[in-house]
Amino acid sequence: MSKYTAPADSLVLYGQTFHSRLLLGTSRYPSPAVLEAAVARAKPAMVTASLRRQGNNAAETGASFWELLRKLNVPVLPNTAGCMTTQEAITTAQMAREVFDTPWIKLELIGDDYTLQPDTLNLVEAASILIKDGFQVLPYCTEDLVLCQRLVDVGCQAVMPWAAPIGTGRGPANPYAMQMLRERLKVPLIVDAGLGRPSHACTVMEWGFDAVLLNTAVALSEDPVRMAGAFADATQAGRDGYLAGAMAEQTAAQPSTPVLGTPFWHHD
Repeated sequence: MSKYTAPADSLVLYGQTFHSRLLLGTSRYPSPAVLEAAVARAKPAMVTASLRRQGNNAAETGASFWELLRKLNVPVLPNTAGCMTTQEAITTAQMAREVFDTPWIKLELIGDDYTLQPDTLNLVEAASILIKDGFQVLPYCTEDLVLCQRLVDVGCQAVMPWAAPIGTGRGPANPYAMQMLRERLKVPLIVDAGLGRPSHACTVMEWGFDAVLLNTAVALSEDPVRMAGAFADATQAGRDGYLAGAMAEQTAAQPSTPVLGTPFWHHD
């Protein structure tokens, strides 16, 4: 009997291949040890870090934090969290490139400090400037189709729409718009923000999204290490389900075992 081997399936961003479809944030963990263990369990493609937002605990402050990032041996995706103007975001990105020695940047340009909603009016311009400056930009944005298309038009080879506002854990708030976005755009789409449960990650991956980025859902859970593993497993399960192709939904019950004729014991 021949052994079945599933086709290779890797996340590719800006021509670089990653072994995982989960990205993990590094803030708000109870301790450096918990952060390190969560990363070891999840084995993410990248971990995110911000120059501007540092927490109040030892996992997020001082030189020890940067040393921990190096120790994790996972590619770092710097972000421009907390930036409220285009110039702020550009300057922060340039500083991050020097500190982390990487052209990768998660572009966050916040338009509302209550909902942390992206500044949809200036985000495209900021992305365009950074791309022309040699950055590989992953822009945090809403699920708005036109906005995401404009980001692709200026050179973003992937975009990161939210499922719901940052830190809410509500899961996909607008399934129709997210599925339409996946249908219309051909670049990698990474769901960033708003996922709270492993089932949320599985759902968006089943829709065909390419990856998920998590922070609060893991860091503020009762057991971040176990939750990191749960999200990693759910992300892969969702991807496998998408690739396998789910059966079509039916309006009526269908027998799982076909029946032909009448049972033998009904025969005369």
